[in-house]
Amino acid sequence: MTRIAVIAGKGHLAPAVARALDNPAVYALEGFAPEGLDHTTFRLERLLPFIDNLLDQGITRVVFAGAIRRPRLDPEAFDPRTAQMVPRILMAMQSGDDAALRTVLDIFEENDLAICSVSEICPDLVPAEGLLTGQPSDADKRDVHRAAQILSATGALDLGQGAVVAQGLCLALETLPGTEAMLEFAALHGDMRPNPKGAKGVLYKAPKPDQDRRIDLPTIGPDTVDQAAKADLTGIAWEAGGAILLDRPETLRRAEAAGMFLWAVGPQG
Repeated sequence: MTRIAVIAGKGHLAPAVARALDNPAVYALEGFAPEGLDHTTFRLERLLPFIDNLLDQGITRVVFAGAIRRPRLDPEAFDPRTAQMVPRILMAMQSGDDAALRTVLDIFEENDLAICSVSEICPDLVPAEGLLTGQPSDADKRDVHRAAQILSATGALDLGQGAVVAQGLCLALETLPGTEAMLEFAALHGDMRPNPKGAKGVLYKAPKPDQDRRIDLPTIGPDTVDQAAKADLTGIAWEAGGAILLDRPETLRRAEAAGMFLWAVGPQG
């Protein structure tokens, strides 16, 4: 069996994926490597020589795992072949994160490297529909439905993959700073709930409607539970099959300790 290359980003996902593979080749974009995972760095300015190196090793499949933000490009660092792709790469980056990611995937595939999804490599990390712990109230369910509607509408704008909704109102929407910043904002504005004794609110996460699901699925883990608890939310929900759940036993333990529900939600009516 040929080796699979893991393109690792920050966070706990890349180590989890690497552990699930037999002798993976692990690489990280310079400046975005995860802690505690042996890897080799590469630069986007030398993308084609990097791809050549993968092919020379007999690697035919690649999985992207972890958080990567748009790197700053050094014009003097480009090799001649990758430099020819600068207009294409810059145009994609200007069009948003989704366009930039799709362009990177296209370049890998154009050079005979197949892109594997995390769900293909580690299906246990992507929960199917169902309630994992706790029990959402009817008000919570309405808030989850409302959050799903919001993310469906904002997805075309290439914003984030999360929303906090309480009593039908959006308290926070995920943007470039990420989930933790969104939840900190929600915690600061919890007093804006119309009924102080009503539903406290939920966090809902889902991929963007037209997102390539082989890369950059939203992620939930123990830290997400802690952050949601600090925001005084009653639970976390996500699109079933559309989010990665890290360290399931610990995530469930913390949710149960905080009295929160965890729910992989099926299609919204």
